[in-house]
Amino acid sequence: MIGRIQGTLISVHPPRLLVDCQGVGYEIDVPMSTLYQLPEVNQKITLLTHFQVREDAQQLFGFATETEREAFRALIKISGVGSRTALAVLSGMSVNELAQAIAMQEAGRLTQVPGIGKKTAERLCLELKGKLAPDLGIGTGKPHIIEASSEVLQALLALGYSEKEALLALKQIPVDSSVSDGIRLGLKYLSKG
Repeated sequence: MIGRIQGTLISVHPPRLLVDCQGVGYEIDVPMSTLYQLPEVNQKITLLTHFQVREDAQQLFGFATETEREAFRALIKISGVGSRTALAVLSGMSVNELAQAIAMQEAGRLTQVPGIGKKTAERLCLELKGKLAPDLGIGTGKPHIIEASSEVLQALLALGYSEKEALLALKQIPVDSSVSDGIRLGLKYLSKG
């Protein structure tokens, strides 16, 4: 119903904004990723929105990008994941990080977001698999590459590297590498640091 709001940013009280649109003030809840991109108060702002009507409330959620809004919509379709949880997920990790965690079925990364327990993280991995990745080039069309990347990541973690170090190394490895080549190249990259 309301797909976009353009107006003047009146106030910021995280996670809620007040935006004046031709004399009407809209309260809009936004994830932290959008909050960091806001202009100064009393400046013009444009947000993509999602309007939610429930039995007890009508809420407007705002997003800086289309990918954020689509990820939010995908999250709230999952049973047991409400709008607050979806905002928490998008505040705790970028859409790219979320898509990567889903593509590699890494529920552990999702449990690092406040409010996301093990069962919810597993449900997210299961129900979002193949829904976020295509837009972000992680791709469901190449499952063997995702499996290889996941195996390389697990091997580097098993060798004692932190998740951050292992993910950095994984980014340096050519996408079409085999598991053994990936591990070798990952170790080579990590030994330089």
